[in-house]
Amino acid sequence: MKKITLLLAILLANVCVFAQAVWTLDPGHSKIGFTVTHHMISEVDGYFKKYDGKITTTKDDFSDAVFELTVQTASLTTENEMRDGHLKSADIFDVEKYQTIQFKSTAFAQIAGNRYKITGNLTIKDVTLPISMDLWLVGPGNNERAKRFEIGVKALGKLSRLAYHVGERLPLFSVSDDVELRILGEFDKSY
Repeated sequence: MKKITLLLAILLANVCVFAQAVWTLDPGHSKIGFTVTHHMISEVDGYFKKYDGKITTTKDDFSDAVFELTVQTASLTTENEMRDGHLKSADIFDVEKYQTIQFKSTAFAQIAGNRYKITGNLTIKDVTLPISMDLWLVGPGNNERAKRFEIGVKALGKLSRLAYHVGERLPLFSVSDDVELRILGEFDKSY
């Protein structure tokens, strides 16, 4: 009886330990950026330097994965100091009032192979709207030197900046309403 009780306790402990896996975004191997069209003739890229994120899942195939991402708006850069100052001002992102951009997935579905469709709620400023993106998931791989598993994520999507009240006073011939999103990330889980 003691052996059965001990065996059940060990099995239960393993189920509790492995019931949920949390993969953490590695900012040293990730990039979160966007592209807009300027004066309807050229593209301008920007990205954020500070962010964190995680994927929570209970299944090895990630079919129940929940992706969460928080971006620090003040870390925005387009590598042009004057433009960055304007983007951070109350006219555009108002980084003093709205310090983060947040995303949390609500659905994650495999399309084919390593390609998925991810849907979730994106909050920019005081607006939360649903958004869908194409996502490619690579891995997991085993990094024995660092003692962790790693997966790669590439997500591409589009949004309307005006729907989020971003730069509403900018004329459309100056900056496009459509914003292309690009998220490249490496997520790690220690073992």
